[in-house]
Amino acid sequence: MLELYQWELSQYSEKVRLILDFKGLDYRKIEVTPGIGQVELFRLTGQRQVPVLKDRNKYIADSTAIAKYLDLEYPDRPIIPQDPKQRGLTLLIEEWADESIGIKGRKALFAAVSQDQNFRKSLLPTSTPDIFKSLVQGVPSDLLSVLGFGVGYSPDVIQSAIASLKQDLEALTLLLADSPYLTGDEPTLADLAVAGLSILLKFPSGPYLDLPASIRGKGLPIFAENIDYEPFFTWRDRLYAQFRKPLISTTPSTGSAPTSIQID
Repeated sequence: MLELYQWELSQYSEKVRLILDFKGLDYRKIEVTPGIGQVELFRLTGQRQVPVLKDRNKYIADSTAIAKYLDLEYPDRPIIPQDPKQRGLTLLIEEWADESIGIKGRKALFAAVSQDQNFRKSLLPTSTPDIFKSLVQGVPSDLLSVLGFGVGYSPDVIQSAIASLKQDLEALTLLLADSPYLTGDEPTLADLAVAGLSILLKFPSGPYLDLPASIRGKGLPIFAENIDYEPFFTWRDRLYAQFRKPLISTTPSTGSAPTSIQID
C-alpha cells in the first residue's frame, strides 16, 4: 500500500490526498510529528516538509512531483492531459495555485488563529489529547503576533495576502462560470490542486478531514461567508463529493484516519 507522510491540515497534503482518491488508489496516512518526526523524515528522504509519498522502496517529496509520479506510474484516470495546449494550461494553473492559494492561504489562516482562541483549538485533529488542546487554546494572541513577525507574517503582509486571495477567488469564479472544470470538460491536476489548496479558506462540508464536525463547511469569514465566492466553493464541494473519499473508519490500517507516529 502507498504511504503518505503528511499533516492533516496541510493543504499540500490535502492536494495529494485528493489526487490519490481521484485515481482510486489505496494509501495509508502517516502523521508526521512536528520536530522529531521531521528530523526522521529528513533522514529517510532528505526532505523535512510534507507531503512525502512512499511507494515500495521509493520516496517522492513535493506535491507537484508526487502528482507527476502518480500519473506516470498509475496512468488510470490521468490528471495531466496529453494535448499540448491543455497540458500547458493545467501545469500553469497548478503551479500558480501552489504559489498563490497555498502560500497566501496559510497567511490568512494565521491571522484568524492568532485572533480567535476557539477557532485555533477547533483546528486540531479530533484525536488530539484534551490537555494539548487547552494548551494551544491558551497561547496569548500577542505572543502569536510576535511569532508571526518572526516568520514574516506582519499585518501588512497578511492584509496583502488577503487582498490577493480575493482577486484569486474572483478570477476562479469567472473561469468556472461556463465550464465544469478549469481547463475543459474533464477534471485535471489544475482542478484537484485548486480544490485541495483552498481548504484553509473554507473547509469542505463533508467528513473528509480529521477535524471536528462543527467546523465543516466553515472557514475564514472574509471568504467563506462572502456570497461573491459562493459559486467557487459550491464547485469545490461538488468536486469533493465526486472524487474525495470521506473518512469512514478510525482503524489505522484502513488509511482513513491518520496514524500519528514519530517516523521509524
